[in-house]
Amino acid sequence: MIKAIIIVVVVLIAAILIFAATKPDTFRVERSASIKAPPENIYPLINDFHGWKAWSPWEKIDPAAKTTHSGAASGVGARYEWGGNNEVGSGRMEIIESSLPTKLVIKIDFIKPFEGHNIIEFTLVTGGDSTTVTQAMYGPSPYICKLMGLFFSMDKMVGAKYEEGLANLKAIAEK
Repeated sequence: MIKAIIIVVVVLIAAILIFAATKPDTFRVERSASIKAPPENIYPLINDFHGWKAWSPWEKIDPAAKTTHSGAASGVGARYEWGGNNEVGSGRMEIIESSLPTKLVIKIDFIKPFEGHNIIEFTLVTGGDSTTVTQAMYGPSPYICKLMGLFFSMDKMVGAKYEEGLANLKAIAEK
């Protein structure tokens, strides 16, 4: 009887591991918000890491996190590094493309708790008296991420923070 239980458990674990391997090799999390402001009023809020404390929900998770700014003051070459508790971990962001007022691209490198190298992209599209701001993160999905994705939804976890951040951005830009 114990032998049969062990065989069933091994087969289930093998099935989970094989199923994880069939998941996509890349991921993308994306959220958008309509903001009643011109892109020229919104863009400076995302193009300068110094201003992120005002709207980024990640800043509020660990107010005691150590942060440093280096490189350019804003735009291409601006860098932001953080080190905090287990929830925010540590990492680095650098603006690699800044096309005022329509697009901002950031390279983000997570160091802890898990290593990861992704891209964050903001796009701003004008329509009437509003601007649609889209924030997306995308990159490779290594096997460990595929396996974790069977139990945790990155889209829900990160997406919820993006929704919160875009709502904060909207509140500031519409003032």
